[in-house]
Amino acid sequence: MSTATSDLDRAGQATSGSGAAPVRRGERHRGGVGARIFNGFSHIFLVVWAVMVIYPLLWVVMSALKDDSEVIREPLSLIPDKLHFENFGRAWTEGHLGSFFLNTLLVLAGSVTLTMLLGSMAAYALARFEFRGNRLIYYMFLSGLTLPIYLAAVPLFKGVYNTGVSFPLLGPNKHAMLILVYVAWSLSFTIFFMHSFFRTLPDSIAEAASVDGASHTRTFFSVMLPMARPGLISIGIFNVLGQWNQWYLPTLLMQSVAGEPKHQVIAQGLIELSVNQGYKSDWSGLFAGVTMAMLPVLIVYIVFQRQVQSGLTAGVGK
Repeated sequence: MSTATSDLDRAGQATSGSGAAPVRRGERHRGGVGARIFNGFSHIFLVVWAVMVIYPLLWVVMSALKDDSEVIREPLSLIPDKLHFENFGRAWTEGHLGSFFLNTLLVLAGSVTLTMLLGSMAAYALARFEFRGNRLIYYMFLSGLTLPIYLAAVPLFKGVYNTGVSFPLLGPNKHAMLILVYVAWSLSFTIFFMHSFFRTLPDSIAEAASVDGASHTRTFFSVMLPMARPGLISIGIFNVLGQWNQWYLPTLLMQSVAGEPKHQVIAQGLIELSVNQGYKSDWSGLFAGVTMAMLPVLIVYIVFQRQVQSGLTAGVGK
C-alpha cells in the first residue's frame, strides 16, 4: 500500500514539475460550446445564402413555364398551373434568341481568344524576365482594375465611333470594336492572375528547354503554357462568364444596331424580348429567354468547377 502511494506521489510531482498547466474542465466546456455556437451560425448563414441564390434562379425557370396571365396574376408562385414549354420555342424563333446566341458566341470566340493569348504572353514576359520598366508596366496594367468602366463611357463611345474599324465575318464594325473593347476590359485581370501563376512555375524547366536550344517563343508555347493549363482554364472561364453577362458595353457601343436582331448580342436581345409585339409584353418569353441564357453559364461552371478550384489553389500549394 505504501509503495503504491509513493508511486502516485512521484507521478504527481513529475506532473507538477513539468510546467504544463492543467486544462480546467470549465474552460474546455466553454471552448466546446463556443465552437458549436460558431458552427451553428455558420451553417445558418450558408443555408440563408443558398436560399437567396437558388430561389431567384428557380423562380425564373418556373416563370418561364407559365403563361403571361399567370406570371402577372401569381408572380411569386413557383408551381405553374400548366407547363408551357412552347415559351422556349417562341423565344428562340419569334424572339430571335438564336441570332443573339450566334452573335454572342462569335464575339466571345474572338475576345476570349485574344484576351487569353495576349494576357498570357504579357504575364509570362513580366513574370519571367527582368528588364527596365518591368514593374512600371505591370502596375500600369493593374491600374485598369481600379478604373470603373462607367467613368470611361464618354471617351470610349467617341473613340469607337471615330475609329470605324471593320472586321470580316462579324457583320458591322461594331462587333469588331466590341471584341477589342472586351479584350481591353479583361486584359488587366488576366495579366494579374497569370502573372502570379507563372511565378510559381519552376525556373529549371525553362532553363532545360533553353539548354536544348529552344527559343523563348518555343519555350513559352511548348513548355510553359501547357504547364499553366490550370490557370488558363480558370481565367478563361472567368472571362467567358464576365463577357457573356456583360450588358453595359454592348448597349453603349452597339446603339446603331438596336432593333436589328441579326446583329445584337444576348444582353441586348433579352431586353427586346420583353416588348416584341408592339404594346404587348411577352413576359413568359422573356423568362424563357433568360433561362436559356443562364444555361450555358451554369453548364460551363458545373463541367469545369474542379479545374477552376485547382487553378485558384495551384499557386498557393506550390
